[in-house]
Amino acid sequence: MDINKILVIDDEEAIIRVLSISLKSDGFDVVTATSGKEGLKVFQKESPGIVLTDIKMPGMDGIEVLKKIKDIDSAAEVIIITGHGDIDNAIEALKYGASDFINKPIRDEVLTIALERAKERFEIKRKLKNYTINLEREVKVATTELRRRSSFLAKLIKSSNDGIVAADKDLKIVMFNPGAEHIFGYSQQDVIERMSLNELLSADIIDLFEEGIHYDKTTGELPWQDIDITSDSGEKNPVRFAGTYLYEKKKVTGSVAFFQDLREIRRLENQLVRSERLAAIGQTIAGMAHGVKNILHGFKGGSYLVDIGIERNDSIKLKKGWDMIQRNVERTSSLVMDLLSYSKERIPEYEKCYPNKIAVDVCELLENIANENHVEIINDFDDSISVVLMDPRTIHRSLMNIMTNAIDACLFDEDTSKNWRITLKTVQENNRHIRFEITDNGAGMRDEVKEKLFTSFFSTKGHRGTGLGLLVTRKMVEEHNGRISVASRLGEGTTFTIRLPYEMVKD
Repeated sequence: MDINKILVIDDEEAIIRVLSISLKSDGFDVVTATSGKEGLKVFQKESPGIVLTDIKMPGMDGIEVLKKIKDIDSAAEVIIITGHGDIDNAIEALKYGASDFINKPIRDEVLTIALERAKERFEIKRKLKNYTINLEREVKVATTELRRRSSFLAKLIKSSNDGIVAADKDLKIVMFNPGAEHIFGYSQQDVIERMSLNELLSADIIDLFEEGIHYDKTTGELPWQDIDITSDSGEKNPVRFAGTYLYEKKKVTGSVAFFQDLREIRRLENQLVRSERLAAIGQTIAGMAHGVKNILHGFKGGSYLVDIGIERNDSIKLKKGWDMIQRNVERTSSLVMDLLSYSKERIPEYEKCYPNKIAVDVCELLENIANENHVEIINDFDDSISVVLMDPRTIHRSLMNIMTNAIDACLFDEDTSKNWRITLKTVQENNRHIRFEITDNGAGMRDEVKEKLFTSFFSTKGHRGTGLGLLVTRKMVEEHNGRISVASRLGEGTTFTIRLPYEMVKD
């Protein structure tokens, strides 16, 4: 369609002649027709951008011509030529898409203005059409890319070994990938749009999810942590869990939970531990022989003093020898108990307990020996810790071993000007863990000593220690799915940190 080509339609040839001369002088290419029917044929053949048509013509009038032309090509601009008294018809023409109307007799300046308006409208339509075409093309490209990415993400989610569970704002599950099927034992058909997160996950995990919102109110994210989930078969499976709420304009639109299956990892870890324990049997026997030899020396020295005391009727030597024998009996008992604890697999026995009360009991048991050696024991307990489900024997034995080591660390300190202190602190953490911290200001350790702490039969106490105490402590803590760590500076002191998970007591 050519905007510089104009079709003039009028049943009066004189008007056609005048308009043609005027338009050609303005640089337009002019084609003409003396009737509406002829004008439509010329329009289809020549494709002019602008049409000037009289409104009143015999046969097909200007309104009909306008309608037909708009049906053929809506981009064409049609200017209606009217006589006096045809204002109503002119307005009707505008309703059908005419760009303008001019009255007879036609004045050049009026025609020029009408043509300029028609050109502007034509140009706007052209640009709009090009813009629409480009927009459609960009939308098509964007849609293709979006579909490609969506397909990629769908394949990624489907092939992920991790379980991915998504829910809407009402916690109704809308996505349940094959990884989640493997972990939970349910099929997608059983879960999607049929179950909610409340039905799939335990109340404790839902509570953790809710805590995640309060933990970070901006994103509602819950950091990764180790938990147990119950599968369709009732089996408890260890997983790493993280979750997040999805927000739009500060309103929850859905949630996503991620689960990493830890069953194989736990199996390999247990297998590795058993292998290490078997590999350490030889070292254990050698260390045990060394420990027993030292104890036998103690028994031999004690029995010798007892014999002398009996022979000479010397009660002092008799008492001294008997005390030595008793101390070595305790050392023998401790060695045997540690060996049994280290060599035997043990499943924690969860029961209702008060961790702070267990900590108090440990402090009271060690109070006398601490006072005798001028060591102050300080309690710093978290009052928010109440009754929970944990293994009290793990807590008691672990705290007792480390607190005893802390007292020894103070006794071995060469700086006798210190006021030796041991602080036992308890803290309830947000991720359903209780943290126990035992801090002393005793001798401290060098880095190379610290790295050997959990090595079989390594002891900082010389002949007085067996090196099994910390091994047993770490074993019990890890059996409780907990973690133990140590920080120390030579001459300044040591801090042992134990983190143990707990379960809520259900009413």
